[in-house]
Amino acid sequence: MTTTVLAAAAQNPLIPAVYDIVWSAVCLAIIGFVFWKKVLPTFQKVLADRTEKIEGGIAKAEQAQAQAQQALAEYQAQLADARAEAARIRDDARAEAEKIKEELYAKAQAEAARIIAQGTNQLAAQRAQIVAELRGDLGRMAVDLAGRVVGESLEDESRRRGTVDRFLDELDAVSAPAGK
Repeated sequence: MTTTVLAAAAQNPLIPAVYDIVWSAVCLAIIGFVFWKKVLPTFQKVLADRTEKIEGGIAKAEQAQAQAQQALAEYQAQLADARAEAARIRDDARAEAEKIKEELYAKAQAEAARIIAQGTNQLAAQRAQIVAELRGDLGRMAVDLAGRVVGESLEDESRRRGTVDRFLDELDAVSAPAGK
């Protein structure tokens, strides 16, 4: 008993026995071998697949980014074209509006000239009508006055016309130099 107590006292409780170390090493070697042959290749395969997927995803992302940059460049080019087209349309509309404005102005000028010419013609016609009426009235008055002054009757139509026409011609001859 004493030897077991002494042996137990001589053994350090922190250091395991040799048979425990040997059996632990054998178990560790078996587990390590199984891990190295079975688990590690599967784990490496999973990691390789995952790495491939990540790299493929990065490549796809880079490709998508390149396509997005290309689409942005195309969009900006189309936007610039649209702006240029809008500016051209706006300039064309302004030119068309200016042309329409000039046409309307020309039509208005022509209409004004036509109205003025029509008014002038109408005024000339009215003037001629008034002159004719005044000549007739003046002729009757002149015949009446001449008949009273002369004391003879100017009832004869041909005589009367001749007298009136002669009187008006003399009147026109006298008023023509004064009018100039």
